[in-house]
Amino acid sequence: MKLLNAIRLGDKTLKNSMVMAPMTRSRANIEGVVSDSTVLYYAQRVSAGLIISEAINISKQAIGSPFTPGIYTTEQVNAWKKVTQVVHEKGGVIYAQLWHTGRVGHSLVKDGEQPVAPSEIAIQGQQHFTMDGMKAYEIPRALEKEEINSIIADYKQAAINAIEAGFDGVELHAAFGYLPNQFLAESANNRTDEYGGNIENRNRFVLEIMQVLVNAIGNEKAAIRISPTSTYNNISHHNPIEQFSSLIHELNKLPLSYIHIMNVPFPADKFPDYPANALEAFGKLTQHTIIANCGYTRETGEAELEKGIAKLISYGTLFLANPDLPRRFELNFELNSPDRTTMYGGQDKGYIDYPFLAE
Repeated sequence: MKLLNAIRLGDKTLKNSMVMAPMTRSRANIEGVVSDSTVLYYAQRVSAGLIISEAINISKQAIGSPFTPGIYTTEQVNAWKKVTQVVHEKGGVIYAQLWHTGRVGHSLVKDGEQPVAPSEIAIQGQQHFTMDGMKAYEIPRALEKEEINSIIADYKQAAINAIEAGFDGVELHAAFGYLPNQFLAESANNRTDEYGGNIENRNRFVLEIMQVLVNAIGNEKAAIRISPTSTYNNISHHNPIEQFSSLIHELNKLPLSYIHIMNVPFPADKFPDYPANALEAFGKLTQHTIIANCGYTRETGEAELEKGIAKLISYGTLFLANPDLPRRFELNFELNSPDRTTMYGGQDKGYIDYPFLAE
């Protein structure tokens, strides 16, 4: 199986072509520090060729949901060192996914601070989890230009901290409606300065972040995750093919590790200008290694690799419930079913108690 073949990524050789996708689990403490259970959680899943961490807040301002981890304090960095150490001891490779939620948050989670975004446009038709229950989204505060520069600096420092914590690289979370994705989308960005108004300007924030990440931690250690067809968190694009083709053309100028493409289904009747298959539309445009994501199985993941566009396939829920997923794929063995009630928050149940084959 191609899924089980070793592959070179940057300066690392991955044991197989299966990636553990980033998955928010909300198991950090209120200060954003991960626990010993998190160390075990990642150690259990070290059979993945590459582990991409859950999304990690780059600053206090970046926080959108409670009990999500950070990488901006010494205590947070030291806690992540325990994770990366055990992953490396077991022969694994792990990247940190860097996260700023932007408007996908609530003041009840942010010590009363108003969420920020490119523009004062609230998410409609969804609610956000807070410690006081589900709440309607608030109108975010539009970022000033100086604040944008400060956030880019926060991404740079977070990448430096990630390398100090022992991560092998970093992935910018520019997908699923979070802050970088908000800058890319007309539905969240109606700015008239150099960060909005046309495709080049809407791409600017993401490209400036990627440049500083490369400058901060070196060639082939920075990566990016995009979701060109996702409409989650009220994200929509007038011309996604032109928008993301331009973005990838510019990303081709940078020595990145990979581009992680979420091939998210969408209602075609409401978005007739969207490409039917994001991986095929945009994966062919890049010189970088492509990781494909979104609902792949053993069979569809193998078929995707056979097409030749993607070199790796990332699995989320399947790795959550099957810490030994590559072995199960190898043997074509029955998979554990995920407990969806314990995906976000809670204790060790549904986190580190999924059985291995040997059990």
